Amino acid sequence: MIETRRYFLELSYKGTQFHGWQIQKNAYTVQECLESALSTYFKTPVSVMGSGRTDTGVHASMQVCHFDSDQIFDREKFLKAINAILPKDISIHTIRNVKPSAHARFHALERSYVYRIIFRKSPFLDELAWQYFFDPDVDKMNLAAKALLRHEDFESFSKVHTAVNHFRCQIKYARWEQKEGELLFHITANRFLRGMVRTIVGTLLDVGLGRKGVDEMDLIIESRNRLKAGKASPAKGLFLSRIEYPKDIYLD
Repeated sequence: MIETRRYFLELSYKGTQFHGWQIQKNAYTVQECLESALSTYFKTPVSVMGSGRTDTGVHASMQVCHFDSDQIFDREKFLKAINAILPKDISIHTIRNVKPSAHARFHALERSYVYRIIFRKSPFLDELAWQYFFDPDVDKMNLAAKALLRHEDFESFSKVHTAVNHFRCQIKYARWEQKEGELLFHITANRFLRGMVRTIVGTLLDVGLGRKGVDEMDLIIESRNRLKAGKASPAKGLFLSRIEYPKDIYLD
């Protein structure tokens, strides 16, 4: 009898054409597309579990999922073949054998996102960044972002009517980076709520434009009221960029 093995896939995708990561009825999703490709390759139904959801239109420069297989296969040939099956919007980068108990979602130690803003029209970046027409004060936004490190309950930045047990997250890093012609927001936490990063970005931009004061961030968070925060920024500027796992779950 062949032993069933668990594998982690590291992949990236352009989320423009997808209704998010998770399978749902009457919608084209990354998970559905990936499972279809894997099932075609292995000639048997294959299901995958991702590190977490991304919403409609959100991208991933790094996403991780796991699947199980009892088939013996050459992993280098697998990568070439599976990428040939997948559409151009999804790319598998690595496949690694992990412990049978390893879980792409529950064993993730931290996740990072990057939000990208550009200040001039670009035919190449239109689907990958938010074109912004204002000049926000980045220093004020970075001061306001420090408030995120002082709190753990982020209900104010979550989509309403979300089925979660709690709104606690441990944000470890949050900072704006200004480059020529663009602005990047980097954030790392152990977990994120639905719509959380995009709402944080929108709220911090309100601070940068003087619509909200730097000292209001603490009050917004403490209110636990979504109406106190700013509007969510567009999905197209958001990228899931990194997921960290314990080293001891890998077998190669």
